[in-house]
Amino acid sequence: MFNKILIANRGEIAVRIIRAARELGVGTVVIYSTADRDALHVHLADEAICVGPARSTESYLNMNNILSAAVATGAQAIHPGFGFLSENSKFARLCEEMNIKFIGPSAKVMDMMGDKINARAEMIKAGVPVTPGSEGEVHTTDEAVKIAEEIGYPIILKASAGGGGKGIRKVNTVEELVPAFEAAQAEAQAAFGNGAMFIERMIFPARHIEVQILGDSHGNVIHLGERDCSLQRNNQKVLEESPSVAIGHTLRNEITSAAVKAAQHVSYENAGTIEFLLDESSGKFYFMEMNTRVQVEHPVTEFVSGVDIVKEQIRVANGNELSVKQEDVTFSGHAIECRINAENPKFNFAPSPGKITNLFLPGGGVGLRVDSAMYSGYTIPPYYDSMIAKVIVHGENRFEALMKMQRALLEFDVEGVTTNVDFQLELISDPHVVAGDYDTSFLGNVFLPEYQKED
Repeated sequence: MFNKILIANRGEIAVRIIRAARELGVGTVVIYSTADRDALHVHLADEAICVGPARSTESYLNMNNILSAAVATGAQAIHPGFGFLSENSKFARLCEEMNIKFIGPSAKVMDMMGDKINARAEMIKAGVPVTPGSEGEVHTTDEAVKIAEEIGYPIILKASAGGGGKGIRKVNTVEELVPAFEAAQAEAQAAFGNGAMFIERMIFPARHIEVQILGDSHGNVIHLGERDCSLQRNNQKVLEESPSVAIGHTLRNEITSAAVKAAQHVSYENAGTIEFLLDESSGKFYFMEMNTRVQVEHPVTEFVSGVDIVKEQIRVANGNELSVKQEDVTFSGHAIECRINAENPKFNFAPSPGKITNLFLPGGGVGLRVDSAMYSGYTIPPYYDSMIAKVIVHGENRFEALMKMQRALLEFDVEGVTTNVDFQLELISDPHVVAGDYDTSFLGNVFLPEYQKED
């Protein structure tokens, strides 16, 4: 096993990785920006190195400084977490060249599956269903208009190198296409340095279903069931649960088998997620994309499967076989995760950085966990993502999980900054959500208009 790994991230995921590594007997080094000098991950790790100023491009995205920190501290591997450099094939390739193990898939596979156009082509080869769409990169509005006419409206524009909901636009008519394409392309260029787009027929409304997979260097690939991530705002997930109430036994077998087939086709190693859109009216599902990293919502899968995904990541990167085989994986109960953000839902979810003057995190009972890097007296910096905690619950059934989440959110108390806790409490208590009657259109078209009417 590795003696020491470097964690190239911050916040709750850095804390999560530190804890997993410590339980495996592995030493940890973390990086931090000047704005994160007092962050929890800095206090918890065995070693900490400042890699630059507050701006992400000069610190958490600074490949040279991060690799120098790994070399200086003798770290044998780098865990990128999610976001930042987690899906950057150039960084993974640099790690390989410097004989530092990147805890994730190879740069080659990352290029294949991280780029949405390449991934789509590979899924067609693997026999995994994909939505009708462009067969390659789209660079001009003239190309976009022609392809959209062939596919038929409505369509969705996506940045080839995209993620986190950026570079995506839904288009219902030809009149909307040109301004939407130009805006999405500009956003993609600014966010990813790559303005290449592609176009797909829009499956909307739909269920957003994703399957957690794990692979190792010995040819083993397994799935850990599915998550329903249909509750989204601006293409960003708000609440996730496992299993999905929209899927029966037969469809579950079909969609998880397709995910395993996809991962096997590219000889995938480490943790990854295959995302699908499910058209409930027809029962058909379509490959959407693959996330070649650990997901924000991985804890719901850990609760229902009993498998520690982050520990498996470290073991697989070390060259070990997966600790479980598919026939050993059993699923129990129901799990839900709510993302807690420092933001004001009443003012268009404006970020709310600042000092936490008092903090009480919910606890007590079996099947409740809070992943966070907050503590009383900590100042949330304004430079990074607004997510400050994740509340995850597990119950014997969905009703118990819903009630446990309501109880947890009622206990959650943060003073000094505004959060979306009350918003999440209303969402988890909504009759449609309680009944499992929702899709990707629900939050934006049904819940939010009513929520924003309230005083």
